[in-house]
Amino acid sequence: MRAAVCEHHGPPETVTVRDTARQQIGDDTVRVAVAFAAVNFPDVLVVADDYQISVPTPFTPGSEFAGFVTEVGARVEEYAVGDRVTGTGLFGAFAQEVVTDSHKLSPIPDGLPARLAAASGVAYRTAHHSLRSVARIRKGDPVVVLGAGGGVGLAAVAIGHALGAEVIAVASSPDKLAAARRHGARHLVNHREVDLRSALKEIVPRGAAAVIDPVGGDLTEPALRALGRGGRLVTVGFASGEVPRIPLNLVLVKGVQILGFQFGDIAPDEFDRNEEELRTLITSGQVVPHIGAEFGLDETAAALRMVADGRAIGKVLIRVGGCGP
Repeated sequence: MRAAVCEHHGPPETVTVRDTARQQIGDDTVRVAVAFAAVNFPDVLVVADDYQISVPTPFTPGSEFAGFVTEVGARVEEYAVGDRVTGTGLFGAFAQEVVTDSHKLSPIPDGLPARLAAASGVAYRTAHHSLRSVARIRKGDPVVVLGAGGGVGLAAVAIGHALGAEVIAVASSPDKLAAARRHGARHLVNHREVDLRSALKEIVPRGAAAVIDPVGGDLTEPALRALGRGGRLVTVGFASGEVPRIPLNLVLVKGVQILGFQFGDIAPDEFDRNEEELRTLITSGQVVPHIGAEFGLDETAAALRMVADGRAIGKVLIRVGGCGP
């Protein structure tokens, strides 16, 4: 079996592709032939050993995949050979096949290509749960999205637009902002060309209802200042590589909230509602995942490098095999 392997922690270029031994299947596990795997920024951090969880080397990176079932364990009843599925995990996805616990899989809805299923997983779920259950946006709310050209950011633009928000997209290049406009952003801000605080004040003089922040760094504070009273800043990650230090007097004086996103913090009933709502948005075509680049399995290091350098627009996929039945 061919797989990408991180032999030792470091930059993306430490990842090589070689033949590896097939993993044995257990009674509660499922073997999946991977069609596509998605690259996420945390994959870069895991390879570099900069993630909050350290993965011992050697390991196969990759946290998200789509494919079809080729073998099921003796106690697995919910899946059969040939079923199309997606899955997530901390590592293991950048390979021709994955063996995983059955409860970590989800069926791919009928009519949704495996390519789009791979692209609409973690980033789109993160964006949707953040908007619905953390930011709690309502129709007509002005919502600032930082990193609006990246995986989570562009997903938040598209989903926010579908939910009726007035989306203000903040990104670092004309190409990223053009993609944000195509996915529904009403206002575009290139933070490398203008003063972000002044630009946001002009666009939303009464303040935004929410900020979705997967970037951190020096963008967070001016975005926080753009919130209206009672607004919510949802921190999703720190793609800039810098954790911001926020003057707490802003939180006190403006009466705003700073909230972190974790899947486990969403109440079960809301979680199920959100998952169903997102599934409907994607299968109906109201939200179409943006795939900015595709690489072959042998190009895994280059795919990771694109994401690490912040050059990706939307999702980056690794094309592994066929789409199956």
